[in-house]
Amino acid sequence: MASATFPLIARTMRFACALVLAATLLPSGQPARAADTPPAVVVDADGTVHVPAMAVPVSSMLSPEARQYMADHLHDMQNPEKVRQVGGVPVFMEPYLAEAKAAYAYTMREHRIGGVRVFDYAPKAGIARRNARRVLINLHGGGFMGCFPGCAELEAIPVATLGKVRVVSVDYRQGPEHKFPAASEDVALVYRALLKSHRPAQIGIYGCSAGGMLTGMALAWFQRHDLPRPGAAGIFCAGLTSSANGFGGDADYMTAAVGEARPAPAWPSTSPPTWTALPYFKDADPKNPLVSPGSSDAVLRRFPPTLIITATRGFELSSAVKTHTRLVALGVPAELHVWEGLFHGFFYKPDMPESREAYDVILKFFDRNLAR
Repeated sequence: MASATFPLIARTMRFACALVLAATLLPSGQPARAADTPPAVVVDADGTVHVPAMAVPVSSMLSPEARQYMADHLHDMQNPEKVRQVGGVPVFMEPYLAEAKAAYAYTMREHRIGGVRVFDYAPKAGIARRNARRVLINLHGGGFMGCFPGCAELEAIPVATLGKVRVVSVDYRQGPEHKFPAASEDVALVYRALLKSHRPAQIGIYGCSAGGMLTGMALAWFQRHDLPRPGAAGIFCAGLTSSANGFGGDADYMTAAVGEARPAPAWPSTSPPTWTALPYFKDADPKNPLVSPGSSDAVLRRFPPTLIITATRGFELSSAVKTHTRLVALGVPAELHVWEGLFHGFFYKPDMPESREAYDVILKFFDRNLAR
């Protein structure tokens, strides 16, 4: 009796389950779901995760100013007119430059150091006594394809004025007219010239995006050419690794959409691109430590104290984290600061609480680590 009952129960249960499933199917044959139930995530055998379409709101942890800034930035990145450059200034940066020039009293002298064109910034109120012998070298962002003076001014004006310190922004050679190692050579020329009037420990070097990459490349170049190590370095909006889609790691796929309003690269790719599409690196070897300092522990081990700044929506996030982890493992004093909910180069907008937090971190770091 019992043996005959179990098959009947099993058939009944399968039939009931089929009815339930049929009742939840859409006309297309796809399962229906409640509006507040997220679609399933699919994981391949090799661990590749297929993430369904989803809505990502602006972070609730941002200041009101940053929330609006985040929304404006995402829309700007979808507007070709906004991202074009006029006289070395991306159109979307024009109001940020106006903010900086209105908020900070500074002087700027255009001249040449070591034969290289520079914009030399100082606070109009004068350099602080403790910074009298100090100087910061700024290497601007722009993908090695422009943004001078736009990026340079937004990276240098607040730092020079708030820190009451001299900042020398280098107009290094870029692509497509020039290729590696032109920029490293230019930075070294400026550095050599400054060493005639400053001790190495009094000189700091920093940059954002391409300038952050170039900061690491310049430190490797100094080592190769027997130049003394500067007192401290800042790698901002960047890391010391790179890829065909950015800086490498998870961030290539996870932050571009929510930080820059651009889709993640296709995976798998039927024709994988080269390691980078930047014209400046045409024919360069990505395994060369002068190109990719993150590929050499021997190079990284000789870095000065290093500050790394990124954000949770920055497409450099993975590389910044990896760079910090490696520096710490090698015994280099390194700091990593990550801003919630913001994107690549977020502190270019000076009139925002999060930007002022970043400037404060930068200035305190250099003040602690540069000789007086």
